[in-house]
Amino acid sequence: MAYIFNKIGLIGTHRNPLVAETVGLLLQLVESLGLSVWIEHDTAAALSAKPKQTCSIESLGDNCDLVIAVGGDGNLLHAARFLSVKNIPVLGINRGQLGFLTDIKPDDLEQPLHTILKGQFQEEKRFLLEAKAYHNDKLIGQGNALNDIVLFPGDIAQLIEFEMHINGKFVYSQRSDGLIVSTPTGSTAYALSAGGPIMGPELNVLVIVPKFPHTLTSRPLVIDADSEIVLHVGDYNKIGSRLSYDGQSHVNLSAGDKIVITKQKQPLRLIHPLSYDYYAVLRTKLQWGTQLIPISRT
Repeated sequence: MAYIFNKIGLIGTHRNPLVAETVGLLLQLVESLGLSVWIEHDTAAALSAKPKQTCSIESLGDNCDLVIAVGGDGNLLHAARFLSVKNIPVLGINRGQLGFLTDIKPDDLEQPLHTILKGQFQEEKRFLLEAKAYHNDKLIGQGNALNDIVLFPGDIAQLIEFEMHINGKFVYSQRSDGLIVSTPTGSTAYALSAGGPIMGPELNVLVIVPKFPHTLTSRPLVIDADSEIVLHVGDYNKIGSRLSYDGQSHVNLSAGDKIVITKQKQPLRLIHPLSYDYYAVLRTKLQWGTQLIPISRT
């Protein structure tokens, strides 16, 4: 039987024994189909049986034509930051909690996987953000994020001061607990808990959500995703601040530092089963009401 994907990469949350169980099952299943399998180093170390081929997460994109991420959304976010720049499609198996991105259930993965490997699936492109931090015009840190870029005070619960420019135009200065710059993918994550709107994943927009601003008039702002956002950390901040990428890595900032946020050129290629329905995911994960059942009036 011909498959359109022949070199499969596996990456999982290596501290979770349930993930290791599912990765082991996938390894056996894919190898039984005669396909090549590469497993990320840390994921492989958590397996009871040593796999034949392992590599770093950076090399998965060079060795594979499809990567399967097993775990929660955080694990897929981690993989996406590396694999998006290699134009490698990613499929998520949910072994986490919410599972907005990892939508295949581990107890029912064999049939959906066969179907996807044969080329029957939905593919969507999710864009990422890039953020560079500068101190006295010298680059001190950079990274990308599928969900959000967040400016926050660091280890102390205290307000920080900063100002924001969009496309070279001054927007506002603010004293708050920080700022969330979110993609549509991230609109169901941290930005949602901070009061931001849910945005359809096909939209080319960003939402900027203040974190506990010291004013009642500051509200989430939706802008074109191709905009350039520049944040200036206030010169008189008494505490340090940080910049985080999907909550998984960060850069330490000082007073006067500058952050430049833009859209990453390469999107993530996200694979779903043919049955995938974004609004059904929202109904399930956010416990929205279902359709009303017609009542007989006889």
